[in-house]
Amino acid sequence: MLAQVFDDAYRQRARLALLTASGTGPAWQCHGLKASAALQPWLAELGAGGGTPLLAALDQAREWLQQRAGQHPQEAQRCLVFTDGRLKSLDGAVPMACPALLVDMEKGPIRLGRARALAAALNAEYQHLDDLPRR
Repeated sequence: MLAQVFDDAYRQRARLALLTASGTGPAWQCHGLKASAALQPWLAELGAGGGTPLLAALDQAREWLQQRAGQHPQEAQRCLVFTDGRLKSLDGAVPMACPALLVDMEKGPIRLGRARALAAALNAEYQHLDDLPRR
């Protein structure tokens, strides 16, 4: 999914910001850069699993998007959130200031379904990964 997002951004000559939430805090991988093939090696090494500081990452993303909008008002912004929604609490979830899409990555026999509630709290469109069109 991310590989397709990177490829689409590259073809559209779009700028891309990538913030990950893992371990003890969010980490910027890149921000405001033109999408390029240089992101592919990073993607190949991407791990998953474990607790994430997702709400802290969303706060950082919101602040960065607001700052970027002030500096580059001509840019159209869109926030993509990929998560399984497994948060202890939605307290502190604040709507994004731009159009957002939350992609629910939760898989497995027991699904908690919290990503849909998070999407609502963020005022984001909701899609489950299984329901997205394949290319």
